[in-house]
Amino acid sequence: MSTTTQDGAGAPSVSDSIAKYYLTCTELTPYCPVEATTLGYFPNKGINIFFAVGFGAAALATLAVGTWKKTWSYMAFITAGCVLELAGYASRIPLSSNPWNHHAFETQIVAIILAPTVICISIYLTLKYACISLNPDLSRVRPHLYPFIFVPLDVSCLLVQAIGGALAASAGYDDFALLQHGNRAIIAGITLQVVVLLFFGAVATDYYLRVKRWILTNLEETDQPEAVALWRDKRFRMFVYAVTGAYAGILIRCIYRIAEMAGGWGNHIMQDEPSFIVLEGFMILIPCLLLASFPAGILFPQMAARMSARGNKDKSNTTIQHDRKNRGSSDHGHAEEEANLEEGGGENVMTIKETTTSKKVVQVSAEPKSLE
Repeated sequence: MSTTTQDGAGAPSVSDSIAKYYLTCTELTPYCPVEATTLGYFPNKGINIFFAVGFGAAALATLAVGTWKKTWSYMAFITAGCVLELAGYASRIPLSSNPWNHHAFETQIVAIILAPTVICISIYLTLKYACISLNPDLSRVRPHLYPFIFVPLDVSCLLVQAIGGALAASAGYDDFALLQHGNRAIIAGITLQVVVLLFFGAVATDYYLRVKRWILTNLEETDQPEAVALWRDKRFRMFVYAVTGAYAGILIRCIYRIAEMAGGWGNHIMQDEPSFIVLEGFMILIPCLLLASFPAGILFPQMAARMSARGNKDKSNTTIQHDRKNRGSSDHGHAEEEANLEEGGGENVMTIKETTTSKKVVQVSAEPKSLE
């Protein structure tokens, strides 16, 4: 169902009036045909079940290996993206029987549009750990800064797309201007994501070429044999190829989405299911399966070790702070105590002093009491 603007007099056009009528449809009838829906077709039930199962399997595999190897942040973003994709394609299944199901349509639009942006964050994290493990000095910026550069940019893309989706969903049955604003916001968010992806690709390629040149020119003299061993490690190369393939798939998908959304809701690209299946579905499923099948925790153990060490460090700091707090409250209750013990005709004063330094020391001193 395409939308058009109003004419010069400000009155709704014929196309807008028809669109208003069709937006009141809730099920298939002779007056509400499938051709009038935004998609213009019955989504293939089998392929959507296939995608839902595929993303579910990728999510479970990533969650299992990530928990095992403690690659928490890397695991979290891939899993979240797979779960969003799963929700999106699961929502397309009811559309195969009732393409006028507005709730299912809105859910699949929002979930499938936002999911790749979340997955990108995990890809951005790999550059930081690759630089640290190979040669940090060859990076043009400090490796620890990469997440602070790319993650906020990626979140900005996510927010712009989310705002666009919210505007489109809240446009209602007759606010076509708001619907167009939402569409433009979604396009802007996806375009920004393409720019960020290209920027990341340029930075990663630059670092790759610098490391390759360094390895070739200093192969015999290098004082970093671990870096050379990692560079030659077939497992690490498999991981790099998997991340590169995932990056390429997401980039292709984003370019497709820009072309799809540029024509407005219900344009001929949006109503072409085969292109959607290939350029949207498979271009995200393949990256998710690559990242799940070639996990960083196994093929890039240096990354897993650093992530795990960071998590243990944070946990250790929390435990230390908790112990200090408990120790402080305990020390407050153990003030110095003095006890006077009298025996027979004489009196002794026993003074018990407790000090709470790193070790508690008990000093007992007995001194006769002077007789007046």
